[in-house]
Amino acid sequence: MRLFDLSGKVAVVTGGNGGIGFGMARGLAEAGCAIVVAGRNADKSARAVKELQGLGVRAAAVAANVADEAAVAALIKRTAEDFGRVDIVINNAGTNIRKLPQDLSLDEWHHVMDTNLTSAFLVSKAAYPHMKRQGGGKVINIGSMMSIFGVRFSPAYAPSKGGIVQLTKALATAWAVDNIQVNAVLPGWIDTELTQSARREVAGLHDSVLRRTPAGRWGVIEDMAGVAVFLAGPGSDFVTGTAIPVDGGYSIQG
Repeated sequence: MRLFDLSGKVAVVTGGNGGIGFGMARGLAEAGCAIVVAGRNADKSARAVKELQGLGVRAAAVAANVADEAAVAALIKRTAEDFGRVDIVINNAGTNIRKLPQDLSLDEWHHVMDTNLTSAFLVSKAAYPHMKRQGGGKVINIGSMMSIFGVRFSPAYAPSKGGIVQLTKALATAWAVDNIQVNAVLPGWIDTELTQSARREVAGLHDSVLRRTPAGRWGVIEDMAGVAVFLAGPGSDFVTGTAIPVDGGYSIQG
């Protein structure tokens, strides 16, 4: 169906070599999109690219620190030169340091903020001229349930993900005139390396998530593919500035 056809499009997915980012990248690839995976783990990126190429699309990996402006500029420049265009950006790179607020250092605060929020600003800004010149584009920012809720062990992660929603609204408002749609996705509790470590560090987390989630299960990365294809394709051309939970109903519970 044309509304979900991404043939001829090129996407940059930060943190696309694993977890939610890879689930989204794979969904885009299945819809015909070429993928550039941005990540710092070369081995993981190589494995991700091989699997994406196995779906019949062009894919490549670029090692980049997406919290560094020069590295981001080089990432987007290389994508445009090697693939000919930049149509879609998925800002998925993220990290967390689980500590109580009084135990979090300023360096740790900045590390989480730069990785989760500053990187989304930098990558979007670098991609903007290419999208404008092409007549449009799509930016998908990855927030979290912590964009909505606060928890005691995420004093930097939660503000960074709240900031993702507000950045999304600002970019959507500014770039609508250029036919660039900017939206956020708020994943619930998805089974990834990041949440596996959370379950080791936070007693009772696994069971509390299951109790609160109407779907009765943790999400898997495959659950992220559909929303990515929708927000990356022409079916969402009149959707911008939104923040869509993909959480099995977790966020609708009182």
